Amino acid sequence: MPELRIGVVGVGQRAGVATLANRPGTARVVSCADPDPRGRADAARLFGGAAVHSSSEEMLADELDAVFVLTPDQAHTAPVLEFLAAGVAVFVEKPLAIGIEDCDAILAAAAKTGTRLFVGHNLRHLPVLRRMRALIDEGVIGRVKSVWCRHFVGHGGDYYFKDWHAERANTTGLLLQKGAHDLDVVHWLAGGFSRRITGLGGLTVYGANPRREADAAGRRMTDWFDRSVWPPSALTGLNPVIDVEDLSLVLSELDNGVLASYQQCHYTPDYWRNYTVIGDEGRMENFGDGIQGDDALIRVWNRGRSGYRAEGDLNLPIPPEPGGLHGGADAALVTEFLRFVAEGGAIETSPVAAREAVAAGVAATESLRSGGRPVEVPPVDPAVLRYFGAA
Repeated sequence: MPELRIGVVGVGQRAGVATLANRPGTARVVSCADPDPRGRADAARLFGGAAVHSSSEEMLADELDAVFVLTPDQAHTAPVLEFLAAGVAVFVEKPLAIGIEDCDAILAAAAKTGTRLFVGHNLRHLPVLRRMRALIDEGVIGRVKSVWCRHFVGHGGDYYFKDWHAERANTTGLLLQKGAHDLDVVHWLAGGFSRRITGLGGLTVYGANPRREADAAGRRMTDWFDRSVWPPSALTGLNPVIDVEDLSLVLSELDNGVLASYQQCHYTPDYWRNYTVIGDEGRMENFGDGIQGDDALIRVWNRGRSGYRAEGDLNLPIPPEPGGLHGGADAALVTEFLRFVAEGGAIETSPVAAREAVAAGVAATESLRSGGRPVEVPPVDPAVLRYFGAA
């Protein structure tokens, strides 16, 4: 087959994932767009020889087979719909969108046009999580009854409170923007989707910080990131508007009866995710997640009752895979996308699952901001569900 002609919309913080698509003989980035001069300069540097535009509309004349939409979250929907209508396969960075209506519009457009749609939920390719899913499938803990996730976001102040992420208008909230990854993994490990959710949380540290002098125009997180600042209340240069929560707790009931919890804190000293999966014949838990290229470990307790035991009945070290970003997950994600563009077939994260992660994040945020009132998660349109062949 001839090389796939790839485009990139939004050449910013996440542009590194698109560089993985430059594979001579398989695919090549030939077109980019970014309204920011810095983004256009980076496009010329990262994708030498590619056409560089200031708007995605200009890319439509570049005869593309597929496009990466890597814009800020609130700007996903318009270019995704634009390229789906043009018959260009789309990779859109997670979250799919920042609202359920936009997600459903995207799914409906993909179903109507038949254009391939792929969402960048790279954690489904993370080695430690793939092994946990395999252990579940092997029945080592029996039938899953509950999944818990604790996300310690140690760099949260630098990552999310100094630019557009700090504003509800751009993200809905960090339970969606940051949590979509984890909520999708919870659904994946549990084998179902959230249907009823309640949440509590608040702006408990960064809201009291008066150092709101940031002007992030033309700047990126790498320009200000400084791991030496401690405690989190000492951060400077926060976004002038901060109206998202920095501490959130969520409980959810899934459509298969599994009960789940998700906890997210943006000012812990450590930065990693911990998943605990409890079945009717045991439980398992990860220690370390491998995202920073470090080793991870899965421990399984399933051979009888006891008191506290640090060691499991199974103790499985999980080394990172080669490929750089996110413990090799990004490289695997791009490989899957290019195969999907060229051949179609099954993919690890369906657009329906990506929509359900957003819907859970939206419902959890609504519950949190209403004092913990339970919120029902609206289901996907049955016609769209039939098209994607996913539940």
